[in-house]
Parts: sequence; structure tokens; C-alpha cells
Amino acid sequence: MTHAAPTLAPADGIAAAPPFTHLDWLEAEAIHILREVAGQCARPALLFSGGKDSAVVLHLALKAFAPGPLPLPLLHIDTGHNFDEVIAFRDARAAETGARLLVRTLDDSIARGRVVLRDPGEPRNRHQSVTLLDAVAEFGFDALVGGARRDEEKARAKERIFSLRDAWGQWDPKNQRPELWSLYNGSVAPGEHLRVFPISHWTELDVWQYIARERLALPSIYYAHRRDVVIRGGALVPVTPLTPPRDGEEVQRLSVRFRTVGDVTCTCPVASDADSTDAILAETARATLSERGATRMDDQTSEASMELRKREGYF
Repeated sequence: MTHAAPTLAPADGIAAAPPFTHLDWLEAEAIHILREVAGQCARPALLFSGGKDSAVVLHLALKAFAPGPLPLPLLHIDTGHNFDEVIAFRDARAAETGARLLVRTLDDSIARGRVVLRDPGEPRNRHQSVTLLDAVAEFGFDALVGGARRDEEKARAKERIFSLRDAWGQWDPKNQRPELWSLYNGSVAPGEHLRVFPISHWTELDVWQYIARERLALPSIYYAHRRDVVIRGGALVPVTPLTPPRDGEEVQRLSVRFRTVGDVTCTCPVASDADSTDAILAETARATLSERGATRMDDQTSEASMELRKREGYF
């Protein structure tokens, strides 16, 4: 004779707990990772640019350590070529949470001769590594927490959750630690540090579903708005003082939004009328290209090129 497993009914007057959703699982994993960082690392920092992924990670960190204060500072490596809306959001969100915000700029690295540009208008994303590693040395950080996700591009998919960087800030994908059963090794030798990715298993759609569920504020340029653009190489290039139209290009004012934000000189919007989170969710579900692959001019490169940048210290 077989017996059915017993079912437990809720006690009288007590409502049954709602089902645990996939967002609940992702949130719980991210909070576990963040608490591991705080428990194992002596001087961690949270990379916060004001973009959607870093806004989600900051929200998760606030949840992880509530009701206490955030036990790690925010760090932003400012290229000097950011969208004004994003910088304004960064400052407002840091002030709202009471977190300590540390900003180090690429302009300072250029002034000190640490970074030499081939052209004043060239994209600065790849040069952030120098400023970032200088900040790691300045503050003695042994872990940097960020919002990179494995679905963004192939080189990022090779990362561990706790990704080791050597004493020169370099990443060797063949020299990483196993992470079985969600066990993470936060020990580092002098000069080494970790890059930690709490939302590594999230997708762009997961991020937007979480933003909708938690009602998170974001910079306005993530939502559809009208902006002057030119069509260049099949991409919509925003018209700004840093990216003026070239000879023969026609300036058009279109309804667009940004799927990702970064250096103005290499970040493109997409044509969109999605001016609400629900509309963006529907649009994201239909997307066939990742946000970086579709909107970052400097990411139209091979996997090997991005991996080389990461080996040199790029986040």
C-alpha cells in the first residue's frame, strides 16, 4: 500500500504564505552573496554609477543589512562623459540612503598622466580600469561589488560570483575558485581583491521585473522621451556636445530610450515608445539582442577583445 504525503493546512485564522517566485529566489541569492561579502571581506565597496543594475544592487544591499546602515561605501569611477540625468540620480540616491559616496574621475587620471587619450573625443570606457585600480590601491579595497550580469556578453559569462583579481588587478579566467553549493571563498592575499557579482544569474528581464515589483526609481532616460539623434552605422547616436552630427548626417528628433547608460560617446538609445515599466517589460521580452550588444558602440567587438579589457582590470 502506498501513502500520500501529508499536506499541512494553515492554522485557523492564519493565511497561507504566498508562493516563492523566481524573483524571490534571485533576491535571496543576491542577499546571501552580499552578506558573505560583508562577513568575509575587510574593506568592500559597492560600485554605483546610477544605472539600473547598480540601482538594483544598492536596493538589495539596503535590504540585506536593514535595519542597520550600509556597511560599505559606494564607489563611482566617473568617465567625465556621463549623461547629466544619471549623475543627478546617482547623487540624489546616495544622499537619500545616507551612504558614503566616493567618486574618482578619469579627468584626474588624465591630468596626472596616468591615462593618455589618442583623441579627446574617444570613448573613455576602456580607460576606466586605470582609475578603478588606483582607487582600489588608495582605499585598500579587498572587494568590489557590482551589477554585471552573465547574460550581457560572453566574456562576463565566464566570471565566478567571487571573481579573483591578482595584485596587478588583472583577471585570469583559468585561475578562479570553484563555487560548489553556493560556497564562496573571500580570502585574498595582500594586493589582491575580488569582484563580486550578486546579480550574475539575473537577466535584463529579471532586472526590470524586480524594478517593477520593488517600484524602484531610475534615471529618466531609461524611459521613452524625445531626443535629437542621427543614424550612424545602423545605430541611433544621440546628438550632444560630445557627439555632434557629422557632415551629411540628418538630425532627427525621435522617441527613444536607453537600455543601458554609460559613456555618452559610445552609448546609443533605441527607438521606443515605452514610457512606463510595464511597457518596457513587454518590449524587453521581445528583444533579441542584449542591451550592451544593441546599444554600446564600443562593444561591437569580439569576445576576445572584451576579455582582454577585463584581464586588464575592466569591470
